Amino acid sequence: MLGNALTKVFGSRNQRLMKRMGKTVNAINAMESELEALSDDELKAKTDTLKQRVVGGETLDNVLAEAFAVVREASKRTLGLRHFDVQLIGGMVLHHGKIAEMRTGEGKTLVATLPVYLNALTGNPVHVVTVNDYLASRDAEWMGKVYGFLGLSVGVVVSGQDPASKQAAYQCDVVYGTNNEYGFDYLRNNMAFSSQDRVQSQLTFAIVDEVDSILIDEARTPLIISGPAEESTELYQKINALIPQLHRQQEEDGAGDFSVDEKSKQVFLTETGYESAEALLANAELLPEGGSLYDVSNIGLMHHLYAALRAHNLFQCDVDYIVRDDQVIIIDEFSGRMMPGRRWSEGLHQAVEAKEGAKVQQENQTLASITFQNYFRLYDKLSGMTGTADTEATEFEQIYGLEVIVIPTHNPMIRDDAADLIYRTVKEKYEAIVEAIKEGIVKGQPVLVGTASIDSSEHLSAMLKEAGIGHEVLNAKQHEREAYIVAQAGSPGAITIATNMAGRGTDIVLGGNVEMELAQVEDVSEADEQKIRDAWKTRHEQVLASGGLHVLGTERNESRRVDNQLRGRGGRQGDPGSSRFYLSMEDSLMRIFGSDRVSMLMEKLGMEEGEAIEHKWVTKAIENAQRKVEGRNFDMRKQLLEFDDVANEQRKVIYEQRNQLMEIEDISEQVQDMRQDVVDAVISRAIPRESLEEQWNVETLETELRDEFGIEMPVAQWLKEDDNLHEESLRRKIADEINTAYAKKEQDIGSQVMRHVEKSFMLRVLDTTWKEHLANMDHLRQGIGLRGYAQKNPKQEYKREAFEMFTDMLDRVKHEVVTLLAKVQVQTEEQVEQQRPPESEMAFIHENAPAEIAGVEQQELPPAEAVKPGQQPFVRPDRKVGRNEPCHCGSGKKFKQCHGRLS
Repeated sequence: MLGNALTKVFGSRNQRLMKRMGKTVNAINAMESELEALSDDELKAKTDTLKQRVVGGETLDNVLAEAFAVVREASKRTLGLRHFDVQLIGGMVLHHGKIAEMRTGEGKTLVATLPVYLNALTGNPVHVVTVNDYLASRDAEWMGKVYGFLGLSVGVVVSGQDPASKQAAYQCDVVYGTNNEYGFDYLRNNMAFSSQDRVQSQLTFAIVDEVDSILIDEARTPLIISGPAEESTELYQKINALIPQLHRQQEEDGAGDFSVDEKSKQVFLTETGYESAEALLANAELLPEGGSLYDVSNIGLMHHLYAALRAHNLFQCDVDYIVRDDQVIIIDEFSGRMMPGRRWSEGLHQAVEAKEGAKVQQENQTLASITFQNYFRLYDKLSGMTGTADTEATEFEQIYGLEVIVIPTHNPMIRDDAADLIYRTVKEKYEAIVEAIKEGIVKGQPVLVGTASIDSSEHLSAMLKEAGIGHEVLNAKQHEREAYIVAQAGSPGAITIATNMAGRGTDIVLGGNVEMELAQVEDVSEADEQKIRDAWKTRHEQVLASGGLHVLGTERNESRRVDNQLRGRGGRQGDPGSSRFYLSMEDSLMRIFGSDRVSMLMEKLGMEEGEAIEHKWVTKAIENAQRKVEGRNFDMRKQLLEFDDVANEQRKVIYEQRNQLMEIEDISEQVQDMRQDVVDAVISRAIPRESLEEQWNVETLETELRDEFGIEMPVAQWLKEDDNLHEESLRRKIADEINTAYAKKEQDIGSQVMRHVEKSFMLRVLDTTWKEHLANMDHLRQGIGLRGYAQKNPKQEYKREAFEMFTDMLDRVKHEVVTLLAKVQVQTEEQVEQQRPPESEMAFIHENAPAEIAGVEQQELPPAEAVKPGQQPFVRPDRKVGRNEPCHCGSGKKFKQCHGRLS
């Protein structure tokens, strides 16, 4: 109550900020007449003047008013668009590293030009982040006219671009690109083998368009660069064939082999399910007779089984993915767009491919990974803009330290948002929607129908076709015609069915988009252009008279923001408009999260078929259900971040070390220090520190020195010949021998070659061990939750074990680099030429090679021309054991760490 009273007296924080920034707006407006009087060249010269002031020590806040005024004047001259006062305020909010919530149609794209220009005056690149390549290219070209006029260079980074073009784009003052491309370029930068291969410049300031879609909706999906693992894909198809024989529970604790939790998107086998699965796997000869799914060696089978169960019971075609050209392509649940190239992890994508009969691709192994949360927190300053951020203000504040500022609209909002209508069944709901569409056609009102999936959009489309109603469908299957469909969605009586409208980036103009209409006509004369504009004006007036765009939602989304994004397509810039959501008790949100009381109320009222409930209490109950889902999703994202923060600290260390390696040409000092550490560790295994001579294992020491460094050292003989040789002097003698051998090798091949070899080996080993470490971290993550049963905190356990694994990894890097350098034989080109035999003497295997080297019994092989065409190549009798699979010897270790380990 005290808070409410204080707000009434002093105003809310949002209102106080608006008032403070209003003074700066007045200062910008006061400069307008002065700048209008300047010539183009004089206006362009303002950029150099402002840059000199910033270089001279003035802060960006000091030059903000003049910089904004210059951008507004340049925009008027190049685009014919003048920034409104509220857009100037939006620019200030972005410059100060906050989130500007601006309604759809308020011109966010133009707002970004203000802070971009101001921050580019420092000479550091400014990154503008969009949700897709089309918007990145469009905005770079459109707003690039303003930047180009003012002397700033503009680059755009999109997928599939060659490295040279990308490097050039990142060197520009202003860079447009997608969140995915920026993130992947960061990972690629840290996988490069020379500084010349790196493309991305420093991360100083980023403005994220549709910030809620990128930093909230996509935060659960980490960016992963992966390579194919060595596992076979046959197992996915074999297990897929068994899944239809397992039966789903219809009720809790009822009969069935597995239960499905739709809230958490998980599947759980029951006790009978385990027995059924074991029997099926045994019959398919995938599980040994009497074997158990709980055995350590069968964990891989369990993983495949759960992936297949999830694929069959939680992922639907034309809702979560589509199948095109024998490929399973994921559909973004928040924007309804296809995401080619993106794959589900942990074998789920392969399980879906097997289910759909598509080609099953190899499972991938993580090479580099980062979450959007941690990537965008790398920027010195971050800001964003969207039409819907206020509902997630707490998350933005907690995770990113970003405050959400709500910017008032330029014209008053007059859209009529009607209460939801709730029907008992989906059939009744769709029939009511078709009737509502017919009413819109009679009035000549354009109707935008928002659906949650491709499946529902195509179902509704079929109903409209049956009713003889012309319409357009915009979903992932028709994304090529997106701009055209959206541009015409505001024409009188136009019916447009669309999946989620987040980040479409094209305004629905009442009466249709006249600029796009003109662009499609070649060599248009002034008279023809005037006719087209007059016809548009008539249509525009007709739509205004009909009540503007009517937005019709076919179901509520899990997130209120997605509903608000759909609603926001109507009533832009003070236009009239209306919106309404049609729901049924069979909708997934109502079924999973909705209150049973609503269902009971409908039964008590004895509602007839086709009747609907319309009450603010019901709408409130639905919003509460949405809040629950949003809260659960926030917890999931927060937990993902807490786990990724551990990996992020390690990632920073590795990437920093990598960057230093690439900058330095001579790393011989580091190699020398590492060699000393490794030599000490090897000696300590046989001769513990401060131990008695009777405890020394000299024979083991000689063997280890030979195996690790490739040097024969008669340690036993040294000790016999020299009575004064104690532990420390022995350590020094061994180290000296190893250093002398290394120095001789360097002398033979030359210091320059040795420096290059050291650097190459260091980078290779670092990357290989980091890749294996990431795979081990993934395995640790998957099972760490079970520590809770032992009354331990899984997060603390994860941090502790991850730290131990990381220190082990660093020790392994040292060991492998030192031992590889000790044993490697580098040859000059001349030596290679000398050793190469004449072509006449070359055969499959040298005749004089001993059998153990040749790898075959000693026998004479036929010459190449004597091999018969029908002869078959060698075929492995058993399946090749993958490097990450359990070793066949039963040790419990992975194959690569046991019998498959490279000596």
